[in-house]
Amino acid sequence: MLIRRDDLIIGQPAHAWVAGQLARAWGNDAFPAPSPREPVCLAAEQHDIGWADADLAPLLGSGGRPLGFIEYPRPEHVAIWRDAARRMLAQSRYAALLVSLHGISLYRRVDPDAYEPEVARAIRSYREEQLALQAELSAGLDAAEIDRNRRLILALDRLSLALCHGGATTLESVPAVDGDVAIRVAPAADDAGSPPPGAASSPPAGAISSPPAGAASSSGAARVRDDHAVPADAATARFLAAPWPFAAEQVVVGCEARRLTGSFTDEAALRAALAAAPWEPLRFQLSPR
Repeated sequence: MLIRRDDLIIGQPAHAWVAGQLARAWGNDAFPAPSPREPVCLAAEQHDIGWADADLAPLLGSGGRPLGFIEYPRPEHVAIWRDAARRMLAQSRYAALLVSLHGISLYRRVDPDAYEPEVARAIRSYREEQLALQAELSAGLDAAEIDRNRRLILALDRLSLALCHGGATTLESVPAVDGDVAIRVAPAADDAGSPPPGAASSPPAGAISSPPAGAASSSGAARVRDDHAVPADAATARFLAAPWPFAAEQVVVGCEARRLTGSFTDEAALRAALAAAPWEPLRFQLSPR
């Protein structure tokens, strides 16, 4: 789960849901849309499927607050990712392959020898299992296409994390028509003269503007892509992105969080409080710079 400074808790699968919404809006003349569309969008939406059980029963940190996904002990972290691709196999071979590749990418810089022998063995075993699974699932598939989609999932993951945390990020090695590019994403308040996040930002009814650079030129492209993941009257955090990778001139995505206040002395109390914590919708609006 993502632990925000304002006491909002966002489940890893909820953050992944945002990535899936972004995937379905992705693509224009400069950035290829996900292809094959549905398996890639499914993988983006479910790339953190392994965290579902862990987020319902979070571990308690030393400060009496739940542990965020970055803080998870290595043995539990490995176990979560070991199970993720297997779960996806019940839905899609292609999506399972991308989830496996995504998990392995997180372990490329992890040195097993930095851990005690039992944990080191678990890390190596996880890597070996996933490489074998990937070889099986990728049989007959286009390797270049798979690698392009792997990098797209990484970019969507980072973009969703930035939105959920409310911060800026640079998405590296994003697949584009003319080669890989970097996309800069930042809260609108980071740009001089821009309204702060949460300010009213929707254009007046009937407003017309020219498409942003890189946006789809087709007259059939929607001006605003909003699939109403959360109510339209929810507080909206505004972000700017360049270059612009979406078909619509503006993209709105969202998820639900829980507001969890206070600290806890044991995991039973933490889990009970989380189950009873009020829900809060989070709405994110992306526009071109």
